[in-house]
Amino acid sequence: MKKKIYLLLLITATAFSVTAQEQKKEEVCYNPNLVKDTAKKSINSMAFAILNGDSIKINYHSPGVRKRIIWGGLVPYDEVWVTGAHDATTLEMPKAFVVNGNEIPAGKYAFFSIPGKKEWTLIINKNWKQHLATEYDEKDDIIRIKVKPKKVNHTERLQYFIETGKNETGKIAVVWEKIRVEFDFRFLK
Repeated sequence: MKKKIYLLLLITATAFSVTAQEQKKEEVCYNPNLVKDTAKKSINSMAFAILNGDSIKINYHSPGVRKRIIWGGLVPYDEVWVTGAHDATTLEMPKAFVVNGNEIPAGKYAFFSIPGKKEWTLIINKNWKQHLATEYDEKDDIIRIKVKPKKVNHTERLQYFIETGKNETGKIAVVWEKIRVEFDFRFLK
């Protein structure tokens, strides 16, 4: 069953991948690192997964590195970042879930982060309809999680991943340039 779901997701992602030049506003790219990248703008993208019949979605805009200094340059350290570009990245969870021991109701949320040189703060915020971090307000935070960034191979465009596990568990990760940050979650039964 799990192999069928992965195959379905792979086929879906391949079918919806289009070049950045051909994209229209309503179209979404499921893997911004597979398209022929000629765009200077951020690509409207989505990560999608099914966990025990429930769909999880992350909508975001995927900026490119384009030979720029990302960490401590384009993305300042120790400041709230939209963790993408343009509108706030949104996380849609169909069921109540647990992150770092905290129960969070089903719903749509904004995802922010505060990148640091040695530690990041990942933020789930209840105000999902925001532009950049200009409207961000800490009082709307549902949870903040401290994580250590991991070194990875170069990834040109920012990309989110939803990795499903066993027993209603999963992991949400974001990768860009040579950094990966992630957190675990678990659906409530």
